[in-house]
Amino acid sequence: MLYTRKGDNGTTKTFGCDQRISKSSAIAEALGSLDEINSFLGLVKIKSIGVIFHLEIGEIILADIINRIQQDLFIVQAELAGADKKIDEQKVEWLEGIIDGIEKKLPPIKTFFVSGGTELATLCDISRTIARRAERRVVGVSEEIELNKDETKKSINKNTLAYLNRLSSILYAFARMVNLNDGITEETPKYD
Repeated sequence: MLYTRKGDNGTTKTFGCDQRISKSSAIAEALGSLDEINSFLGLVKIKSIGVIFHLEIGEIILADIINRIQQDLFIVQAELAGADKKIDEQKVEWLEGIIDGIEKKLPPIKTFFVSGGTELATLCDISRTIARRAERRVVGVSEEIELNKDETKKSINKNTLAYLNRLSSILYAFARMVNLNDGITEETPKYD
């Protein structure tokens, strides 16, 4: 069934919770932002088919990495919705390993860069900004739980917060690496 009419009054339910919540609540905002980044990563994945990064740590097939990130984001969404699912430390370390491998190939960052270059790099940059918004929304939920000492809600796992923080970093690394692979020189802001 694609619709139930139960949300017509501006409320929704999360996994494992019988109580309806406002669609404008912090948890609904966080879940919506996570859904948005996951959906946008689907576009990035399709556009990145055939893109391979040759790093010291080995060959990185970008579409496969994006797919794994999408799967991990479902774990984050499930955790926020109340399921007994959590991002573990190994998933954070996996992201860090890829980021570190890409960083070794890139010129050092000395300034900001204007988004662009290739279509795929730009899509990675857009996904980075969506990921940052999703992270801010999840941090907001985490702070709300801690501030209200709400014992009916579980604290957000520290690895989940770390994973979301690394997510924007890896997407930035992907944008830069895609441009490097395609011989595109990064444009810096002129501030004039």
